[in-house]
Amino acid sequence: METIVLIPAYNEEKNIKEVVNRTKNSGFFPIVIDDGSADKTSEIVKKGGAVVVTHEKNKGKGEAMTTGFKLIAEKYSKTKYIVILDADLQYNPEDIPRVIQPLRDNEADFVTGYRNWKEVPRRHSLGNFVWRNTFNLFFGTKLKDTNCGFIAMTTKAMKKMMKITYGGYIIENMMLAEALKNNFRIKQVPVKVHYHYIRSIPGGTRIVLGCWIFIIKRALRQRFRIKL
Repeated sequence: METIVLIPAYNEEKNIKEVVNRTKNSGFFPIVIDDGSADKTSEIVKKGGAVVVTHEKNKGKGEAMTTGFKLIAEKYSKTKYIVILDADLQYNPEDIPRVIQPLRDNEADFVTGYRNWKEVPRRHSLGNFVWRNTFNLFFGTKLKDTNCGFIAMTTKAMKKMMKITYGGYIIENMMLAEALKNNFRIKQVPVKVHYHYIRSIPGGTRIVLGCWIFIIKRALRQRFRIKL
């Protein structure tokens, strides 16, 4: 098959059926990585006839993606493109064709969506403003969005990513940094976004600071060759 859609999921019994069905209806093959859910996420996916791999305990989005990458490399080796799609309906499965088009046109090796900031809650938008400008400043880029979880890549890029993928909220920045390190052609395309909840101020602040520190440390090591 040309494209596989990896869907990392954790306690998403409310949304997983719709995400899987809409992915299928858009003409794509979904694989769900259930990252140690305590609810019926895996059961629902199995009943829907989709492929699901289950972690016995929660390991984080990065580990879930690594599990999916390894499965593709071992059992779906003829796949050309891999899409990462969140399980919470934050992004539309119907936008998958738009995200993979630069890969099909051989214009990119790694593609991310970029959000319309008017559709993003102010608190989240502020955090993304900090991340985006810090990333662009330290890595010398002009990216419109550095933390969008809607990502597509070639199989070649995936094989590079599966060796280093880790983390939760830092995962998008980590993958972008790795794409730059490997001189991948990076493209960004507009995608719709839907926020179903807003993080608390204390929780959001911890996430913003943690991701911000990661961006700076990674850039200092990778771009400026400073040992920390």
